Amino acid sequence: MVSIESAGITDVGKKREINEDSLRMDYSLNLYIVADGMGGHRAGEVASKMAVDEICRFMSKHKTGTKEKDAGSDDILSEEACQLFSSIEYANSKLCKAAALNESFRGMGTTVAIAYFIDKSFVVANVGDSPVYMVHDGEIKMVTVPHTLADEHPDFKLEGGMFENMLTRALGADETVVPDICENQFFYDDIFIICSDGLSRKVTSEEMLDVVTLNTPKEACKIFVGMANDRGGDDNISVVVLRIKRPREIFGNIWNFFLHTSDRLRDYLRKMI
Repeated sequence: MVSIESAGITDVGKKREINEDSLRMDYSLNLYIVADGMGGHRAGEVASKMAVDEICRFMSKHKTGTKEKDAGSDDILSEEACQLFSSIEYANSKLCKAAALNESFRGMGTTVAIAYFIDKSFVVANVGDSPVYMVHDGEIKMVTVPHTLADEHPDFKLEGGMFENMLTRALGADETVVPDICENQFFYDDIFIICSDGLSRKVTSEEMLDVVTLNTPKEACKIFVGMANDRGGDDNISVVVLRIKRPREIFGNIWNFFLHTSDRLRDYLRKMI
């Protein structure tokens, strides 16, 4: 059983009146999500919250079979990855239906970045430009694929960088959505960072590495939000930091629990006598 030390923060930033980001840490599923919504009249706020709600609801109720990564690939996703893939498709359909039924939700959409942990492996999925980073053996790398015009068409240059950050994929943008999926093994002390671009556009990956290496997940989240706000805070900021715990930490926590429980029980019995 995997044990994870985790923390998460979402902050409106300094320039926005509404926080259109959402995050979710479902400890029962070992499922962690950040979503960055978009759309006027609070629709982005609705989109991001609906996405994380529907993904968690689907993941808690469904198990799926296998699905090919793409039509031209012989690789097959694991059952857990298929489940995550299908949960994103399900959430996308819910967003599209909500937009069709409510005029104020027209044009709403959201990115989504997810880390899901099973036994000794992880599944990371994303739609849009909200990244997931992995820290292993002192090195950090992005394990998601950014879905922006600049990233998908690097040779396509626009004057002044105009539209380069435009999303090429988002939940709610189309009835069909194709998330990118990454599966791999994790190791003890590996660290994962899931965030919205309100953080990733203000703090470099090298800076992230320094912060998470020297601080607990809870401390790191607070530092990240402070750094993004100090550098303008012109967007909402959301971040989840996860660290895979070593077995000795797990058993140490259990032993401390029993020690403290025994002390409390002994004090209680003394009072009863």
